[in-house]
Amino acid sequence: MKIGISVGSAYYDGGNWSDIVQYVEAADRLGVDSVWSAEAWGMESVTSLAFLAARTENIRLGTGIMQISARTPAMAAMTAMSMAQISNDRFLLGLGVSGPQVVEGLHGDGFAQPLRRLREYIEICRMAMAGERVIYDGDRYELPRKGGEGKALKVSIPPKPELPIYLATLGPKMLELTGELADGWLGTSFIAEHADVMLDPIRRGAERAGRTLDDIDLHAPGSIAVSEDVDKLIDAARPGMAFTLGGMGSASTNFYNNAYSRAGYEDVAKEVQRLWVEGDKASAAARIPDEMLLQAYLIGTEDMVRDRIKAYVAAGINALRLSPRGRTAAEQIENLEQSVDLIRSAS
Repeated sequence: MKIGISVGSAYYDGGNWSDIVQYVEAADRLGVDSVWSAEAWGMESVTSLAFLAARTENIRLGTGIMQISARTPAMAAMTAMSMAQISNDRFLLGLGVSGPQVVEGLHGDGFAQPLRRLREYIEICRMAMAGERVIYDGDRYELPRKGGEGKALKVSIPPKPELPIYLATLGPKMLELTGELADGWLGTSFIAEHADVMLDPIRRGAERAGRTLDDIDLHAPGSIAVSEDVDKLIDAARPGMAFTLGGMGSASTNFYNNAYSRAGYEDVAKEVQRLWVEGDKASAAARIPDEMLLQAYLIGTEDMVRDRIKAYVAAGINALRLSPRGRTAAEQIENLEQSVDLIRSAS
């Protein structure tokens, strides 16, 4: 089982940046495989990774994710190739469509046909990273643009045709696209006991492309918290799950809510969303059953957490992506050290 870490968040403002740097440097020393930087309406995902590339030696650096609405595919490819160039080929290009609230609200772009748009985006990125002239005639993208003065260009950075592309996807069709076109999956809303909800569509897409599920690097989130007071850990996890089910999207479009619904928690997911949208966040959090939290998060006693890690391994996940826990860099590093030991001993 490989270990990754996440830094920042959708709304991260950079306020504790020095702590993040210390945390990632410690992860590099501990042999953690990868670090993933998020973006939505806070710090963007690439600048921090460029800084971290200069402060680390071995850890791979991935965008978790670049929003495709925020950059043209050619710019995403040039950014990825630039990052690979300065990091000794440690860069991983993570892409995702985000959601309509961010795409339409922050970037002023339309969210319609996200599946088609992501497919075309990946194909153009691959073309540019392979050193080919960028010529594309799609439903969403037309390069060069007809009727103007544009010409078919090649990116001047040395080609990086093997640069890995990871996708953060949740819906069945998007998961199939991941299996068909991507090198890896940045999973969320994953429950090992219902792994088929996520992995079966990825498998179908891989088989359609002449591959198998084993060809896809499968990442799942795994923020670890250990204590003998399990009830306290469960209560601490409730607000985050309530936000995921109720606030990560609009009342009509919440991909995370849909994913947990397909995993057998539809009644809970819809009720929590209703309460959240009505403004009753406390009741929304209280509505979440203990069982759901214990399945969705790696929390509990050491033995309980080891059992959960083993369940992820048995389900086919080959990388756990940890989030920092603790108020200071020292606390976060201590938690990371404990988490690394638990994962390695369990897997």
